Amino acid sequence: MTWNLWWRFGGNWRERESGIRTTFETYRPDLAGLVETWAGEGTSQAERLGDVLTMDSAFVPTSLPPAPDPVEYPDQTGIIIGIGLISRWRIINTEVHELPHGQRGGPAPTAMVSTLDHPRGPLHVVVACTEWEPEYAGDQLAQTRALAALAADARFDGRLPVLLVGDLNAAVDQSELAPVVESMVDTWTAGGGDPNAVTYDSTMPLTGPDATKQLDRRIDHVFARAGRPAHPVAVRRAFLAGDRPIDGVYPSDHYAVGVDLDP
Repeated sequence: MTWNLWWRFGGNWRERESGIRTTFETYRPDLAGLVETWAGEGTSQAERLGDVLTMDSAFVPTSLPPAPDPVEYPDQTGIIIGIGLISRWRIINTEVHELPHGQRGGPAPTAMVSTLDHPRGPLHVVVACTEWEPEYAGDQLAQTRALAALAADARFDGRLPVLLVGDLNAAVDQSELAPVVESMVDTWTAGGGDPNAVTYDSTMPLTGPDATKQLDRRIDHVFARAGRPAHPVAVRRAFLAGDRPIDGVYPSDHYAVGVDLDP
């Protein structure tokens, strides 16, 4: 699975986190990439979820989206925005890769590559979030090129597929995502997912109307590339989760994406 968890935005992150936890407890994914997740106060959201689900966890800071300055709510003070991963398999190693950001400048956005101790061999998972603002479309394209190249790294060849998961802030028919679409399998399409599905839904009360490039599009993804030509990627199904209120509260401003891959 992959899910943008909307950091501590909105002023109700504690109520939303209950729904996030319930969703993961319901679906019990083997792994989940987390975007707009948080760390601070001696812990991280990934660690907290991992503890509840008995899963391993990793967290890496990133600059996308920038943390609000000044803070919008007191409980955002000192809290870091990042990307993360929870996994039923032990996380052997995590690398941090800076992504291009020549237009926006400032601190670098990052991607994380975690290697999981899967019983069939090392499983490599890239988690990332890319630029979303139209004036930085050049950065976004450069970032998806970098992610496609990272996922194609021959170091990650093996029996299992290489996964790229996260909020890439573009749909498969938008040019900014072309480098990934052209080099990896869109598991949503391969798994028979609804072609009209969206993960950033204008009818959901938490979404921001200013994200015009992303509204009513499927911008959260699980991409895969075969670890070896003889082991093509096989997808059984693709589905949305977290797309309904839980106890009257939507867990995030994005819907989660889940896929079942054949071993």
